[in-house]
Amino acid sequence: MNLFGRNSSHRRAQPTAAPAVPRARTATAVLPDPELAGLTGDWLIDPAHSRIGFSVRHAMVTTVRGAFPEYESRLHFDGRDPTRSRADIVIYTASVDTGVEQRDAHLVGRQFLDAAGHPRMTFTSTTVQLAGKDVYRMTGDLTIKDTTRPVDLDLTYIGHVTDAFGDERVGFDGTTTIHRSDWGLSYDGRMAQGGAMVSETVRLQFDIAAIRVTSTA
Repeated sequence: MNLFGRNSSHRRAQPTAAPAVPRARTATAVLPDPELAGLTGDWLIDPAHSRIGFSVRHAMVTTVRGAFPEYESRLHFDGRDPTRSRADIVIYTASVDTGVEQRDAHLVGRQFLDAAGHPRMTFTSTTVQLAGKDVYRMTGDLTIKDTTRPVDLDLTYIGHVTDAFGDERVGFDGTTTIHRSDWGLSYDGRMAQGGAMVSETVRLQFDIAAIRVTSTA
């Protein structure tokens, strides 16, 4: 019985074309800018032109901003291979400055930074990746009050110059967000309406102008 049409038994089956296999999309690698190779070396943050700060919502209706003007730093930037870059920063907690003495006194107390018992907080990078054009993702260990947790810091390269004194300068802006209770900043004041006096979420900001360390050898 002819099931497929007239004279089909005398027709040679035509080979069926193999379905087209879509080509796998290849992710476009982000490559370092060759012009940044010359910036490879050691750098120090210039406190006079930098800001290591924070912002946090207060009373649910406004934002308090502050900074830590006293710190030490050591940076290494590798423009050829950003994964070899690194950063070490030591921040002195008693230097916190929000512009209001009473509030600063509260922040250095035991409910927040406990500057008497923990005079320093530190950030030490563990990995650095090139995340996009002029954008770097730096992961590191943030230690506050003897609690160490990893954070991701997004850094944007701003530019570099040689200033009037012959010093090479490079600029980066960075930011990350943390939950303060993860580091034992346990203040839990409440408002009459039930909301938190101080938000759990704190935004850390790094506005960095660094100066190249020249060899004295």
